[in-house]
Amino acid sequence: MIEIYKNDMYVLYKTLGGVFNEENYKSAFERAAKALSTESITAKKQAVAIARHAGIKLDGLHFNKLTTLYGVLRDDTDDKIEIKHHHCKMSDQRLFAETLRILGDTKSLKKLINAFPNINFK
Repeated sequence: MIEIYKNDMYVLYKTLGGVFNEENYKSAFERAAKALSTESITAKKQAVAIARHAGIKLDGLHFNKLTTLYGVLRDDTDDKIEIKHHHCKMSDQRLFAETLRILGDTKSLKKLINAFPNINFK
């Protein structure tokens, strides 16, 4: 289950280099909680492929949180949005990194960054 939004987690997210504003961060949690029953199979497969390439082990509750949140962010597309760091304009790997930052998973974030050295994760 996706936890409810907590302000101290947003502070950790920003400390880890997260680029979403607090409103978008909070919205991601709310949408992920609603999306558990309708999560995207494509996004789940993509998250698994990215994690596998980076050597990130996905299991149990962490798997569900990560893939659900990633899927919510990935499936939220709106080409009319002009916010510089809006998630609809990020690559899949960058979006996966933001998901790890949101969850505060520093170990997996380091693995991801090392596995994709040609991608700017900032």
